[in-house]
Amino acid sequence: QVQLVESGGGLVQSGGSLRLSCIASGGAFTRYAMGWFRQASGKEREFVAGISWSGRSTSSADSVKGRFTISRDNPKNTVYLQMNTLKPEDTAVYYCAAAWGQTSSMTYTAGAAYVYWGQGTQVTVSS
Repeated sequence: QVQLVESGGGLVQSGGSLRLSCIASGGAFTRYAMGWFRQASGKEREFVAGISWSGRSTSSADSVKGRFTISRDNPKNTVYLQMNTLKPEDTAVYYCAAAWGQTSSMTYTAGAAYVYWGQGTQVTVSS
């Protein structure tokens, strides 16, 4: 059983930056591909970014390409989401999730691939 705890959310002005962190415990972190998802009020949950368990491969949604960067620090059991040039439409609850990594280079964009989820952290971007 893997527990995931997100932090780093908050209120920021449009154009600003935030870095989200997700600390994992209770499992072999280095064998899990990790992902960030978000859910805005009244909308479906959507994929934001993913990273393989080795950290060598990443993927991201078109809406955040060039602005958000996912990374991981395996010795610290932590995955990060650096968010730059934030826009009001980035406002959402952001969730960290873990998927069993079949290979060291696989990332996953579908929520169904993820077996463990954090409780979420709110990001609000004001215009």
